Amino acid sequence: MTYTIKKLAALAGISTRTLRYYDEIQLLVPKRSEGSEYRIYEEAEVDRLQQILFYREMGFELSAIKAILDSGSFEQMEALKSHLAELQKKRKRIDLLIDNVTKTIRKEEGVQQMSDQEKFQGFKEEMIRKNEETYGEELRTKYGEDTVAESNAKMMNLSEGEYQRMEGIGEEIIKSLQDAVLTGADPKGAKGKEVAELHREWLQITMPKYTAEIHRGLAEMYVGDERFTAYYDKEVTGCAQFLRDAVVEHI
Repeated sequence: MTYTIKKLAALAGISTRTLRYYDEIQLLVPKRSEGSEYRIYEEAEVDRLQQILFYREMGFELSAIKAILDSGSFEQMEALKSHLAELQKKRKRIDLLIDNVTKTIRKEEGVQQMSDQEKFQGFKEEMIRKNEETYGEELRTKYGEDTVAESNAKMMNLSEGEYQRMEGIGEEIIKSLQDAVLTGADPKGAKGKEVAELHREWLQITMPKYTAEIHRGLAEMYVGDERFTAYYDKEVTGCAQFLRDAVVEHI
């Protein structure tokens, strides 16, 4: 089946201007009807548009999408399987959040009681999702799929008390780091040891197999990856470096 630009735009839920722009940057180049400049989209172009829209939904830049689709190694079936897996993950996250909110409403209405585990299930899932989006690729590359999956599972199984303890220790670490940097403390001294031990305790709440080597490796990422650095240095610059130095010295 073939489509005009207007019909394909309506089918895909995008504007004809978008399709013209994709043509202009050679991301999606239609065929031209013989003897005219009318754009004609056939099955291959429709399939490519499907891929483009999915990668857009995933947050890819158009230049990156073009590079992926134009790559000689691009495999349509593998891409579809990957898309399906991502959609299934997204559906699972949404289902968990819907379930959590529904139970909360029913609890507030006095219809249903919620266990502590149920209260935090959706919110823990959202925390994992954000961590995956921000750090997932790097952590999997460094520590492997199994370690990250086990850590996520351990997070999902935290009780309310364990969750609150994790949050409390996390806040204490940030406050201690800020105090240490602002007072000029030595990461090799007592303050550094205190922070390093707090950080060890915090990691062990969700880390399935804690080792000093993994701990030190994470600490190196805090200064080697600007996203980690930005998290610790959000209010006081130097906290990430202090934490890294303290962990290397005391762990």
